[in-house]
Amino acid sequence: QVQLVESGGGSVQAGGSLGLSCAASGRTFSSYNMGWFRQAPGKEREFVAAITWRDGRTYYVDSVKGRFRISRDNAKNMVYLQMNSLKPEGTAVYYCAGQPLSASQYVYWGQGTQVTVSS
Repeated sequence: QVQLVESGGGSVQAGGSLGLSCAASGRTFSSYNMGWFRQAPGKEREFVAAITWRDGRTYYVDSVKGRFRISRDNAKNMVYLQMNSLKPEGTAVYYCAGQPLSASQYVYWGQGTQVTVSS
């Protein structure tokens, strides 16, 4: 069992930056693929970024490429999402998620943290 707790959300003006953190419990964290998702009001949850456990390879939705950066520190059981050049359409609840090796999808989810980008 893994528990995920996000932090770092808040309000920022367009063009600004925010850094999100996700603290994971569980001794097998280092073997989980980790991801960030977001859900804007009235919209479905969408994938934002992911990082693999094996080699730290990263993946991003096209809309955030070049502006967001996902990273992880397995020694600290942490995953991060650095968000730069934020846009108003980035306003959403951001969720951290974990995918065990045995699963084909993300199984563990945090409670989410609100990010609001004003124009």
